[in-house]
Amino acid sequence: MRLAILLTLSALSAAGPARAVELGTDGTQFTLDGKPAFLLGCSYYAGLGASDATLKRDLDELKRHGFNWVRVWATWAAFDNDVSAVDARTGEPRQRYMERLTRLVDACDERGMVVNVTLSRGNGATGPLRLQGLEPHRRAVEVIVAALAEKQNWYLDLSNERNIQDKRFTSFEDLAVLREIVRRRDPTRLVTASHAGELDKQDVSRYLKQAKVDFISLHRPRNPKSPRETAERTRQVLQWTEETGVVVPLHYDEPFRRGFADWEPKANDYRIDLDAARKNGAAGWCFHNGHQRDGEAGRPRRSFDLRDRTLFEQLDAEEKKFLATLLKDPGAPAGGKKR
Repeated sequence: MRLAILLTLSALSAAGPARAVELGTDGTQFTLDGKPAFLLGCSYYAGLGASDATLKRDLDELKRHGFNWVRVWATWAAFDNDVSAVDARTGEPRQRYMERLTRLVDACDERGMVVNVTLSRGNGATGPLRLQGLEPHRRAVEVIVAALAEKQNWYLDLSNERNIQDKRFTSFEDLAVLREIVRRRDPTRLVTASHAGELDKQDVSRYLKQAKVDFISLHRPRNPKSPRETAERTRQVLQWTEETGVVVPLHYDEPFRRGFADWEPKANDYRIDLDAARKNGAAGWCFHNGHQRDGEAGRPRRSFDLRDRTLFEQLDAEEKKFLATLLKDPGAPAGGKKR
């Protein structure tokens, strides 16, 4: 028995440390382990509520389709199911779900995937109001950075759609404070704050020079024209970043989705949007998905509720048709367009 243990320890030592994916940036591109990489991602908002079996099945399927990152919320409470990693009022850790967040980041790391960990002040539309004010928001940032400090395959979205003028609103002044907290505690951690709707040049300047984010995260408008406007808008935003003198990646981490409004995008809309983003210099793009607003009890809920079914079991025919295109034709090389 002792010999078997010694042989096992020796084998583990020889194998070296477990896989660790390191996310970085280089100009307008992301890098994985120092190499240029386009981040092709998927919304997985309620990931902290998924069982181990569901998580494994979904991540394996995502990997098979070429995805290399997922977007998970640390403040998610929908359909009477609060799976937040931090307390809505205080920002203190909720241990059960903080452990799940750690396990999810590890599971992605094993597959060479990145995790977007998102915070939101929330508007009460899905669960209770969250992180109302700087102090609980500050505490939430502190506990997440502390819990995940040793892992290199994640980044932090300080405040989802922080520009919307409701309870979600987070000022540039608050963003600057939160960004500095991360910088002091984890100097190399990549940080962003997502913006809803179109950007202008002043927005870009304030994100880069006042909030000092590491890249721009943009949620473009959701309408039938959007996919065909992405190419021009991408070039414009990247030009503005160059004019600020702070060149960073542009990341589309929450585009349109099905089930949101009267316009139901088709498979080709997703593909047009993805290809336009990648070919015109964006550094990443997300296959966004969520609940069906006109469906009974919001079903299918897709990534918004993963208690009963996997994400892939909840996707509809058009979404699956789009995903099939990724298997047939992944698109541009991983590095995307070099600027």
